[in-house]
Amino acid sequence: MKPSKNIRWKDLILYQDDYYTIISKPAGLSTLEDRASDTDVLKLARQDNPLATPCHRLDKETSGVLVVANHEEAYRYFAQKLEHREVKKIYHTVVNGIHSFQDFEANEPLYSTGQKTRVDREGKPSLTLIQTLDTYKKHTLIKCFPFTGRMHQIRVHLAHHGAPIVADEHYGGAHAYLSELKKNFNQKKFEDESPMIRRLALHAFSISFQHPVTGKATTVEAPYPKDFEILIKQLVKFR
Repeated sequence: MKPSKNIRWKDLILYQDDYYTIISKPAGLSTLEDRASDTDVLKLARQDNPLATPCHRLDKETSGVLVVANHEEAYRYFAQKLEHREVKKIYHTVVNGIHSFQDFEANEPLYSTGQKTRVDREGKPSLTLIQTLDTYKKHTLIKCFPFTGRMHQIRVHLAHHGAPIVADEHYGGAHAYLSELKKNFNQKKFEDESPMIRRLALHAFSISFQHPVTGKATTVEAPYPKDFEILIKQLVKFR
């Protein structure tokens, strides 16, 4: 999935002050330099502010809330908050299958090599809190809070517990098709059916941290992007 060539930085902004600019990152847009694309979050941010630096990363195909520091002092402060596990990130995701996770703790250690992560007893301690939000005919909407920040942590923990994310082929997730849900679905002759969402069905829904100036909790939510919203609506309609 490629990002739109006409992305405007100001259209991504959810919240902004002297310290931070918090955006809703589109799926298909890399956080840092991407050789496969002529744009990324870092480039867009620095067109507006040469001192801007993303405080954390989202996978390229993951949409949602992302914090960008407006200067070095803000970046250092946020990095300390991350180190001390004082930043709360909430993700929403649609997974294959019907699952009832009630305050479930996925705490398998994770080991990363290159661009892939696996559960491994020799890996780093990892913890993801998982909660079912809604169930459909063949899928489940889930809320995840990754207490630690390992690469692909949510994706691997969910897959390990039999709930791979829709369209996450890297970790065993299957695409979601309307024909699987709708009775008497008519597919045009000789035409391949398109999946209801073409990318990893994972969205960074919200982020919360203590602001360095006010000392109060700053919480920002990113609304579902169009593709994720359409997926949910279809699942609800044909549950």
